Amino acid sequence: MAKSKEKDNKGGGTIALNKRARFEYHIDQRFEAGVALQGWELKALRAGRINFGDSYAVVLKNEIFLVGTSIPPLISASTHVIAEDRRTRKLLLHRKEIDQLVGAVERKGYTLVPTAMYWKGNKVKVEIGLARGKQEHDKRDTEKQRDWQIEKQRTMRSHNRAA
Repeated sequence: MAKSKEKDNKGGGTIALNKRARFEYHIDQRFEAGVALQGWELKALRAGRINFGDSYAVVLKNEIFLVGTSIPPLISASTHVIAEDRRTRKLLLHRKEIDQLVGAVERKGYTLVPTAMYWKGNKVKVEIGLARGKQEHDKRDTEKQRDWQIEKQRTMRSHNRAA
């Protein structure tokens, strides 16, 4: 029985979330993409070393790349590899998905924003959102909704304690 618990802990899990993306953009559609990483980057991700907030995806020569993600190397990283923490990483998608994303970006003016990075089995996956930028009043509405949800939760908790 103890072995099954160990297997559950090894598998999935969130590495990083891009909360700013949900605040700055309306995300219309989401895609799951693999990431081409080096060995030292995987070790750093397992240690939880990632800065995901300023990253975005860009289309170059009909391929999609992740730009601006910082994965600082561990101190024990290999000495024969030059570790560049902000390098451009290729995203791995099916051709049909790439064509769909390229069309939306070039024709409709959408932006590709990474929203989450997580483990799926022993592979690292990135969730890419096809997004439109929010206006200032939309951001204020989002803040009001969030504050209202928090206040509602507090009220419900206090009401349940009194009962």
